[in-house]
Amino acid sequence: MDQTKIVTLENGYHLFTRKVNEGPVKLLCVHGGPGDNHEDFENFKMGLAGKGVEVYSYDQLGSYWSDQPDFSKPENQKFLNVEYYLEELEEVRQKLGLDNFYLLGHSWGGLLAQEYAAKYGEHLKGVIIESMIDNLDEYTENINREREEMFSPAEVDYMHECEAEDNYEDAMYQEMVKKLYSVYLIRHPENSPHHLVSTTNTQIYNYFQGNNEFMMVGKLTEWDFRDRLKEITVPTLLTVGEFDTMPLDAVRRMHKTLKNSRMVVTPDGGHCHHLDNPKAFFTSLYKFIDDVENGKM
Repeated sequence: MDQTKIVTLENGYHLFTRKVNEGPVKLLCVHGGPGDNHEDFENFKMGLAGKGVEVYSYDQLGSYWSDQPDFSKPENQKFLNVEYYLEELEEVRQKLGLDNFYLLGHSWGGLLAQEYAAKYGEHLKGVIIESMIDNLDEYTENINREREEMFSPAEVDYMHECEAEDNYEDAMYQEMVKKLYSVYLIRHPENSPHHLVSTTNTQIYNYFQGNNEFMMVGKLTEWDFRDRLKEITVPTLLTVGEFDTMPLDAVRRMHKTLKNSRMVVTPDGGHCHHLDNPKAFFTSLYKFIDDVENGKM
């Protein structure tokens, strides 16, 4: 039975949570963005149907279905940091009564999943890091390389000029970003949720990331987990799209560092490869869960 539940945090704000499917295995999914929402995981209901996996998801503070404070107010600035969203994740776990569970984080959610596995690993059976690496330096290098491969030097210069002038609404610039997204972000948008209005909280996204996925200038440029990655000791699935914005070489390095890990590349998948190629994604996801459940990892 599908269930929605509003949880009230200790800070007084309310978060939307959702549970789909029934079973003894518990999986909590953390959305990306920052500033996106749980709808990114809508296809997990069908993808894991009949597998005995209960799938939980939630909207982080500021995201579409949860409370949305005005982050421009000084009193709300304290929420705009990794530590807040990490502790919010732990509080959501407690409110939902989850323990000995699997944690999946996509993109920004994968950043939080790494932090969570290092600090609160005693609650986890396993962690799934989807389309996220352990630092933003290598990500920035990769997205710059990807647009240099797609466009001519003059076109790349044009993008840089627009960015320097904060001219993000320029029609040609928008078309170029759209082209990048169609290859590296979502290759099959027909599989993703659709709305007539944007559901992304741009206050959060712009603060942490920047204007778009190919412009990493936000607060997250300071995040680097490489020296702490080895603190993750639970079974780990590193899953990435064949055409991801995340560099595959960095994921391979993480796989070597994490002794109890598995790396899977989803064919014909971009950054949102669970939407681009759900058949391949859910096959590898369930195999990981099943192997952990049966002591094979």
